[in-house]
Amino acid sequence: MHKFQDINSLELGKATDTLDATGNVVHEKLYDHITREAFEEKLKQFTGDIMQVPPLYSALKKDGKRLSVLLKQGHEVEAKPARPVTVYNLSLQDFTPPLFTLDVECGGGFYIRSLVDDLGKALSSCAHVRKLIRTKQGQFTLDDHTLQEEHWTLQHI
Repeated sequence: MHKFQDINSLELGKATDTLDATGNVVHEKLYDHITREAFEEKLKQFTGDIMQVPPLYSALKKDGKRLSVLLKQGHEVEAKPARPVTVYNLSLQDFTPPLFTLDVECGGGFYIRSLVDDLGKALSSCAHVRKLIRTKQGQFTLDDHTLQEEHWTLQHI
């Protein structure tokens, strides 16, 4: 099974229907009670082998069609059951409420959006993903396996 690593920019206090910044805000909740220490303590319950409910807006399929497409077409979609996933490492990189940054190393089938939604609820608030950058997939890393802008020349292509 491949491991993935992401750097995620996230926002407390707002939940969206897609669990990310592309969606419509469906709920707002206070977040000023959340401290860095409380946040880091909650991260522990989301590390290791956990059960996770995939987001409704996902590539998972029902009757051969992606759930995200069915939802956009106005169809009712039931949540998929929770399934086992693995989080190898989860660390808070930056905490400047309402914004925070997480470094997540996880196994396949894991949804960052679900993690952030669950984390917001566990902190008696809500949250969504603003930006996700996959920094590692299997043996490939973003730094070592992408053409950096300073090398955008014919010589380096």
